[in-house]
Order: sequence, then C-alpha cells, then structure tokens
Amino acid sequence: MNEKSIGRTRALFCDLLNLPRGKYVPAKATKGGRIGFARGAFAVSYDRDLLTIPGCGYYDGLPDMELVLDDERRKSWQAGTEIALGNLKVDDEPFGLCARSQLFRAVDEWKALGLSPMVGLETEAYLFQRDEDGIWRPYDTPGAFVYGTGCANDPRGVMDEIWETAYAMDLPIESMNGEFDNGQFELTLQFDEPIKACDDAFLLRTMSREIALKQGLLLTYLAKPIPDRGGSGLHVNFSFNDDNGNNAIAPNGELSELAKQAIAGLIEHHEGLAGLLAATVNSYDRLNPGSMAGYWANWAEDHRMVTTRCSTKSPKSARLEHRMADCATNPYLAVTAVLQAAKLGVDSKLPLQPAEDLDGIENVRERRHVPSALDKSMAALDEDEALRKAVGELLCDAMIFLKRDEFKRLQGKSVDEVRDYYLPFI
Repeated sequence: MNEKSIGRTRALFCDLLNLPRGKYVPAKATKGGRIGFARGAFAVSYDRDLLTIPGCGYYDGLPDMELVLDDERRKSWQAGTEIALGNLKVDDEPFGLCARSQLFRAVDEWKALGLSPMVGLETEAYLFQRDEDGIWRPYDTPGAFVYGTGCANDPRGVMDEIWETAYAMDLPIESMNGEFDNGQFELTLQFDEPIKACDDAFLLRTMSREIALKQGLLLTYLAKPIPDRGGSGLHVNFSFNDDNGNNAIAPNGELSELAKQAIAGLIEHHEGLAGLLAATVNSYDRLNPGSMAGYWANWAEDHRMVTTRCSTKSPKSARLEHRMADCATNPYLAVTAVLQAAKLGVDSKLPLQPAEDLDGIENVRERRHVPSALDKSMAALDEDEALRKAVGELLCDAMIFLKRDEFKRLQGKSVDEVRDYYLPFI
C-alpha cells in the first residue's frame, strides 16, 4: 500500500479473552510510538461486566497502560489503514497481563540456553450462515469432504478471499483446506520466530472473521460449535535452533535429550496447561477420550491421537506438536505456556515416559488426562506453582479470576446456550 494513501492506524493488542482490542488513530498520531488504554480493558467480561481482575486497578480508578508500538507497521485488509502492534507497559515496565510481553521473556529465557524457538501454528474454524429466522446455522456445503478444496467445500469462495487478502497483507499461509467436517476449514501458517508467528495468527484470525462478516457469514474458531461434529484446535508446532542454526529436536533422526525433556515438561504440567490452553467452558466438549485432541498426558512419534506428536523423519524440519489448545486462547499465551512448560522439563532434566504405542481411540496406556471442565482446570492451574511462575503469576491469577467468573455465569446452561454465549466473539 502506498504510504501516502494511509490515513489511519489501527493499533491492536490481544487481551486474555482473545479479543482484538484497539483504537483507530490518525497515522501521524503514532509517531510517538505509544497509545494509551485503560487497564480496565482486561477486566471486562464477554457480556461487558467490569470485574475486579488482578492487575487492572479496579479500586484505583482503572488507571492507564500504554501500548508501546513496534517500529514496523503491518499491512491491513482495510483501505487507507495500517496496523500497529506492540507490547503493553505500565510505568515503562512490561505489564503483567500482556501475554505478548510474556512471550518475549520466554523466548529470551530459551535464548539464554543457546536455543532459539521456532513456531508454526495450525488453526481450525467453522463457517456459519443465518437462516430465515436470523439464527446462525452451519455453512451449507453438502458436497464437502476432508482435504477438500474449491467450490464443493466453499461455494461462496470465502476462503479464496481470505487467501487473497492474506497474500496482500504478507501473512505467510502455508496451507488452507477443508477439514474433517462440512463447513470446517484448516488455516495453517508457516514456521517463524514466536512473536512473528503469533502476530500472524492474531491478524489472520481477526482478518478472516471480518472478511466472513462482510459476506454475512460467521467464521468461528470456537472449540466445539456443533456438538455432533468434530472439534477445532490450535496446534502449536515448535522446534529449537542451536547457535549454529541447526534444528536441535532430532539432529540424528532420533529425539534429542533436549526434546525428550521438553516433552516430559509438557506431560508433567498437563493439567495446569489446560487452564491456559483450553480456556472456555466449550473447550471441554472437544477434549475427550478418543478425540484427535490433547486429552491424555502422553506422546508418540507421528500419532494424531496423543497430545504431543513428534515428527523426526527429517532432522532439518523435525518438530514437536502440542495439540491441546483451541483458538479461543490468546495465541501469545498459548505459545508462552507451551514453551515454558517445555523449559521446566529441560531445567529439571525430567525423564520421559514411554511413548504411547496403542491406538489412542479405545486403548491407551496413560491414565492422566485434562480436567473434566473449566473450573477444574483453573484449580489445576492454581495449584501448579512452577507453571504459574514461568508463565507469569499476575497473568495466571487474572486468568483464574476471569475464567472462574465465566464458568459460574454458564453453570447449568445447555450446550447450545454455552455455544451462543461465545459465538459472536470466538
């Protein structure tokens, strides 16, 4: 986009509900590199109740925080607009509720060990359309099939427009295709450094939902929007480059000790991770035995029924894939949680349990699994002191407060009522 055609900047940050909070400001107003917001943005629930979230200064007048903008401006999908991302600060110090800042810290801690994380994110979503009564119903795609492309899977060409827009925005799409169920799609981004990978995922989700809404459709990244169909996840793929630029996951075609300890850390903190990666009541409709999601505290090589799936066939592209999260989760928080749990395993040199060697559908060796509901996951996170410290105690305290309140609001509601509560936002 020609710089002279840009009249406004859309300054954005991702909150703990994974909402794209922000402001439109004249482009010249961003020259100072800072945009003010009330900390109370983190204290507002989906239904706009103001909560006493730790760190928001509820009893101190809901004071300000500043979004300190990156020097780089991102291309927008809106005419005459650029996008500015950044980190939230209070008194020039990183704000404890800013997941992007926590991810910067996590990356720096890995780099102090001589290892640079690389991340690739796979997202999944369903399209919905309104019926004659104005109710959201699944996208009508009677001829759709898994790994489908073209009109049979997307008769209105919504994914075509998302692809073209992503290309124009320099969002590095790796692949897009029809997923397991009708009206479900997978949108995968290329590997990159963690901050860039999460920025791309944040913008892709925001852009794709707005593209769909302009067509009168709803693209939802909710974990389980249709009870009798498959769930949608956020798969966190990651690896580490050593000081020589070599992939440290499986340099000799087999898992390195580093990789084994990282997997062991993820398994050790399995229950607490659920509080950060499966952050809605609806998330637990997806996480069940026999699902291709991160239910069991287990791992294996190239096995889609385990939580941590390894790919070691190519030493150059070897990676670990954590499959528990869904896209209701702030991507910066999801990646921070995975990297920090993995690092806890490396720091403690945790031994790795044997790989899952059963089918994972009807038979598994592991008996530990995610908690059965959001409230129990919050309890597990509250009890996992090491994970809370690694991710950021204030951020975890805020999540626990926010999500316990959310659980109480939805307690006793039907599956459809829970879905309808989240659908406009996720």
